[in-house]
Amino acid sequence: MHFIALRMLTGDRAKYLGLIFTIAFASFLLANQVSIFAGIIKRTASQIVDVVDADLWIMDPATEYIDEVKPLKETDLLRVRGVADVAWAVRLFKSLPRITAPDGRFRQAILLGLDDATLIGAPHGKLRLGRLEDLRDPDAILIDYAGYRYFWPDGELELGRTMEMNDRRVKIVGIVDASAPFATFPVVFSRYSQAVLFVGRERNQMSFVLAKAAPGVAPAALAERISQATGLTALTGDAWAWRTMKYYLKNTGIPVNFGITIGIALIVGIVVMGQTFYLFTIENLKQFGALKAIGVADRTLVGMILLQALTVGVIGYSIGMGICAAFFEITKHNLPTRGLVVLPEAFIGVAVVVLAIVIVASLLSIRRVLVLEPAVVFRG
Repeated sequence: MHFIALRMLTGDRAKYLGLIFTIAFASFLLANQVSIFAGIIKRTASQIVDVVDADLWIMDPATEYIDEVKPLKETDLLRVRGVADVAWAVRLFKSLPRITAPDGRFRQAILLGLDDATLIGAPHGKLRLGRLEDLRDPDAILIDYAGYRYFWPDGELELGRTMEMNDRRVKIVGIVDASAPFATFPVVFSRYSQAVLFVGRERNQMSFVLAKAAPGVAPAALAERISQATGLTALTGDAWAWRTMKYYLKNTGIPVNFGITIGIALIVGIVVMGQTFYLFTIENLKQFGALKAIGVADRTLVGMILLQALTVGVIGYSIGMGICAAFFEITKHNLPTRGLVVLPEAFIGVAVVVLAIVIVASLLSIRRVLVLEPAVVFRG
């Protein structure tokens, strides 16, 4: 019976290929859009993820996400250091100055000012060229690879190039692979004392305090203790990243835009495949009637329909996932789309969705076959 079911399925090549294309298209669109959506949202917390030295981020209670910061007072650093079980706490500066190349091209950049003594917050292990210690040179900066290529798209990577940051001279002493930011601005690192000079003076300059829990102390518990002792907001790196991502989810149109695309993929998969598979069954009613007439049980016929639907689903899903994987393999070398990858969760989730589409499409056909009279085979 299985062989007969597959022969019936492939008998009409046009409908057979149409079913496979529908599932492949829906699978590709779902996995592609879900993965891009997750990658873009993850980018909003890229600067948080790149800080691997610290357990905690301490900020003003009014700060909601990392791209809009209310500065802290210098005394806040001392207050954090005074809390029990804080192993160390250092400054971190963040701003968006304008950076200009010698040829006059400019872009807004994400500037991170690291603690002068320890350089905590630097992208350790991500240096393509140069040394982290060279940040201690006068006017020295590290720039991310994508930012460097924006200003110098061709040729070998070269250290020692000079630029201007808010009309102050800076020198590139290192090139790093920083995580892609949400706005695709160049990411620049310098010492804290240099960074505050690159940006217009305000009464308060410190953006965050980075802190490390003493050995054996849970970071989450220490964060709560710091908040109670200082009145500031203290969060673990993961909690701060999620808070930033939730802000973008709540306050931007990203979820709506991607939700529309994902919804369209679901509608295409369910409606088009359901209708096409139903019409395929209707056209084969005589064959099913003949099988019932020779004594084939309803359970066997149901199994045949499910086999046909699952065959189409597996082939279409496999093709869709293959196209999706190829898409991300091709685009991963482009700087604007770097860091966007197909998620394993997307593979699993789309497989569940495709299975649901297959089941819905099968139910429409199964009902028609179950109520079929075997005598239909003897009519006209």
